[in-house]
Amino acid sequence: MNLHRPNANEALQTKNRSRSVAPQSGICSRCVDGCKGNCDLFNATFRGRELLYPTPFGEITAGADKDYPEDYSHLQIMGYAMGAEGVAADPDHATFPRVSTETFFGTDHKIKQKIPMFTGALGSTEIARANWEHFAVGAAISGISLVCGENVCGIDPALEFNSKGKVKKAPDMERRVEAYRRYDEGWGDILVQMNVEDTRLGVAEYVLDKLEVETIELKWGQGAKCIGGEIKVAELERALELKRRGYIVTPDPENEAVQAGYKEGAIKEFERHSRLGFIDQEAFMAEVDRLRALGAKRVTLKTGAYPMRELAMAIRWASDAKLDLLTIDGAPGGTGMSPWRMMAEWGIPALHLHSMTYELCERLAKRGAWVPDIAFAGGFSSEDHIFKALALGAPYCKSVCMGRALMIPGMVGKNIAKWLDGEDGGLPSTVKKYGNSVEEIFVSWEELAKKYGSKEVKELPLGAVGIYTAGEKIRVGLQQLMAGARKWRVDLITRDDLACLTKEAAEITGLPHVMDAYRQEALDVIDGVENGYSLKVAS
Repeated sequence: MNLHRPNANEALQTKNRSRSVAPQSGICSRCVDGCKGNCDLFNATFRGRELLYPTPFGEITAGADKDYPEDYSHLQIMGYAMGAEGVAADPDHATFPRVSTETFFGTDHKIKQKIPMFTGALGSTEIARANWEHFAVGAAISGISLVCGENVCGIDPALEFNSKGKVKKAPDMERRVEAYRRYDEGWGDILVQMNVEDTRLGVAEYVLDKLEVETIELKWGQGAKCIGGEIKVAELERALELKRRGYIVTPDPENEAVQAGYKEGAIKEFERHSRLGFIDQEAFMAEVDRLRALGAKRVTLKTGAYPMRELAMAIRWASDAKLDLLTIDGAPGGTGMSPWRMMAEWGIPALHLHSMTYELCERLAKRGAWVPDIAFAGGFSSEDHIFKALALGAPYCKSVCMGRALMIPGMVGKNIAKWLDGEDGGLPSTVKKYGNSVEEIFVSWEELAKKYGSKEVKELPLGAVGIYTAGEKIRVGLQQLMAGARKWRVDLITRDDLACLTKEAAEITGLPHVMDAYRQEALDVIDGVENGYSLKVAS
């Protein structure tokens, strides 16, 4: 296991001077009086609270790098040499391109997706705002769902209030919904997330009535943090505006000493925080009923890396309320807009949390109760992660929520457009080796041109083309893994398709160790019995 050195990290742009580091504290073994830096404590000495967050905040994505003793890499996908489910079991029919990766979630008004994945909540952060068209259009043309995160209306500089102090008009939210719907072809949906602040501002009423949004997602938390969402702003007037709107802003922009520090140039930024939510079953059920009465066709819930008690509440209450989806986000999560140490050190790791989820869902099902559709989140980035999550949570897990893995192609595609225009020195060698035009660089360009037409395809943001292209890699890779496991539909994936590489992972997940998977069947073959028939053994 790699050492986790919490006193220096690339995400904070800090490092240890010494080659030897105390493994728990992360402090250099020899800390010299007169050292010129650059560990966390060195920087915190004069920049204080700024060292809580990855930097430059809002311009990067960052994922916690704590190396847990057991994680999804300790699961191994099983492949078989016989049989086929969902297709005729012969070489001419059971080809991997025929595997269907389509899936759906929801109760009465189901959402279908071309790939069993969707974006993590992209909310009021600057990185989400600046890249929204790329993310939204990319999700739409890929046939997957998009989650519009919390606080989008609340931070909109052009927000208009009605006479009751509720949202009357929020141009940025309108822009976000329209960007996704422009290429909506009946696959996926845009989910609008709600936290305490959004509820107080009347966001649900606004998006359901004025923007005809169909799905509202309630939020208890995420895998990155157990506090409300935050952003940073650099202007004092903007900080004051957000505080007037009811947000928690730190340091307090109304404080005279803070204003003096800002004037002197010492205070360069302010944090805007959301309030903590407090769950209560009666209030939760009432809120679900309220949203449905307002016109929501679907209500979902996103919960974070809380202990098993809160997880059980989320599952049971989602069952009682007949929610359309419950997304369970394990640690270490985050896209870089959460406190860095919290991202690494807080919460139940994804493998453990998702194993708990299966246990609780099974218990609920055995009691005869309805089990909601589940989505897993927490550090996923590739097709094997999707397969493992679906199998670990089968038959309840229907999809996987991805954060940075779907943001990165959007940002890379956006930057390729800039480089093609000659910005930042033009195309880097990593891209230029494939060509000097979008037709040469993007392997999926002609496919999209055929679908949308040679004129319309040029209107697609290149970040969207990037997301589509990366999504195709995931889709085809998933087809290959499913074909190897002889499963030609997503709903046919089971827990039997996984084995554990360590005894500890087997104990956590309830899955067999790799030395025990299919052991009895193997012994039956050796002993001359297969499927109840005696095998003919050559003398």
